[in-house]
Amino acid sequence: MKKVLKTPIKDEDLKGIEAGDIIYLDGYLITCRDVAHRRVIELGMDLPIDLNELAIFHAGPIMKENDDGSHSVVSVGPTTSMRMEKFEKEFIAKTGVKLIIGKGGMGKRTEEACKEHKALHCVIPGGCAVMAATKIKEVEDVKWTELGMPESLWITKVEEFGPLIVSIDAEGNNLFENNKIEFNKRKEKLLNEVYEKVRYIK
Repeated sequence: MKKVLKTPIKDEDLKGIEAGDIIYLDGYLITCRDVAHRRVIELGMDLPIDLNELAIFHAGPIMKENDDGSHSVVSVGPTTSMRMEKFEKEFIAKTGVKLIIGKGGMGKRTEEACKEHKALHCVIPGGCAVMAATKIKEVEDVKWTELGMPESLWITKVEEFGPLIVSIDAEGNNLFENNKIEFNKRKEKLLNEVYEKVRYIK
């Protein structure tokens, strides 16, 4: 059965969701990347939107302005989440955001924040920027436009946005880090087998 989270996302909605699961999102999704994180954490600025129990997307979308002044999404691909690692723990604590979507894994500080404040980090498969745009049904508003199109806060409504792979669950389990441990175990065994066969090469 397809698991769909709906905003506002409550703590109890995250129970039973584990790292490695595939989920989807309905409701509000706000693009929020490097400069917005720096403004909130380094400069202490208040966000122009309440993110409590909502979802953010580490992404720099390409938007088209329509004749009536509204916007439609051309493409919205994820950017590398690890760039936000040094800010995300404090950002989660300060904003109450429940779902962070991006590309690639995140580290120890985000693990800690997800466990303490009950939040998830998810990745959306790379190369799906145009497909992801079709899941955005409305661009409701945009804030901090002075930052330019990629860094602005685009406030969107989505339906079954995904597939999203849970990389950090609300217990702090980290799919990417756990996989590294397992892959390194396998790698060591395979390397030893190779070394045995090529030991005559000096």
